Amino acid sequence: MLDERQPEGSNTQGLDIRPTPREEMNLTPLDSFPYEFPGKEIWVEFEIPEFTAICPFSDFPDFATIRLKYVPNKLCVELKSLKLYINSFRHVKIFHEHVINLIRDDFVAACDPLAVELEGDFNVRGNIKTVVRTSYKREA
Repeated sequence: MLDERQPEGSNTQGLDIRPTPREEMNLTPLDSFPYEFPGKEIWVEFEIPEFTAICPFSDFPDFATIRLKYVPNKLCVELKSLKLYINSFRHVKIFHEHVINLIRDDFVAACDPLAVELEGDFNVRGNIKTVVRTSYKREA
């Protein structure tokens, strides 16, 4: 029954599930530069079609297109650091839901944007297509 489920999840397959701990991820930091037009709202959009991380269940790679859209406040993300940050997930074992939350949190910490919309559009795996979306809006 649903009410009898354990909050830590279940592993009926008996697999050795080991997501990479945050302190061991070695993610490249995100850099930023000053936005010269604070108060003038613009949307900046990125599409990152070659995202890769490792599935903690199977140890196989997960591929996705990451779509990041944000409104700068006083800082903009520097593109090379964004590329290096995203590429540094290639050896990280992480679930789809967790990686999108982590990217959002790291991006907000680095750039303090007014708003962020983030989507992870993961490739079909085992006949299942996964899309994970999140957003953030800065409190006034």
